[in-house]
Amino acid sequence: MPVTPLFENRDFLIVNKPEGSSIHSENGEGFVLQATKALGYTQLFPVHRLDKMTSGLLILAKDAAAASALGRLFEERLIEKFYIAISTRKPKKKQGWVKGDMLAARRGSYKLLTTTDNPAVTRFISVALRVHERFFLIKPYTGKTHQIRVALKSLGAPVAGDIRYAQADEARKEDRGYLHAFGLRFLWKGETVALTALPENGERFHSPQAMEQLRIWADPWDFFDLSK
Repeated sequence: MPVTPLFENRDFLIVNKPEGSSIHSENGEGFVLQATKALGYTQLFPVHRLDKMTSGLLILAKDAAAASALGRLFEERLIEKFYIAISTRKPKKKQGWVKGDMLAARRGSYKLLTTTDNPAVTRFISVALRVHERFFLIKPYTGKTHQIRVALKSLGAPVAGDIRYAQADEARKEDRGYLHAFGLRFLWKGETVALTALPENGERFHSPQAMEQLRIWADPWDFFDLSK
């Protein structure tokens, strides 16, 4: 499997994980092990995770010390993450926040509650693309399992192709799940790492309308100024 780092230094590298690939082993080698072998390393350490259906930027540490340090940055919410998603449904609101506790439901799914004891916190903006397409730029402020997928479902606009949270019969007609880890920004040893990566696959992501919007969103951190 060809893997090309989009960013690399002595401590870690960042790659663009394909959709449909599990981080760890399921039936066969997981993406991390495949990437480790493809890049010629003995071991690489994932410091965060992406769902199987989600493509995009993934940080792989080169040693345990770097993995621990990066893990602390994630725990302290010092690594900014930005996602893009497409839904075929109109959301209840076009931009804003989704906040609420998340509760494990049936068969590995989660649901959003109205309580906020330990909430998942997500901010988003969205624009219309083609007919029945809504494009989201999303910044999660917490790192809960399925957080973005559940947040969009709560807005009435589940991710297109998400068999778990959208209508399964419609989702299966999509060529992929339309959620992508688009951007990362954080400070590492005094230097800012700021990186974006376009989705490699997905007809909806590659439409002229979507590509034009991605050019507008090229610096996603500029769209989430908390003073606004």
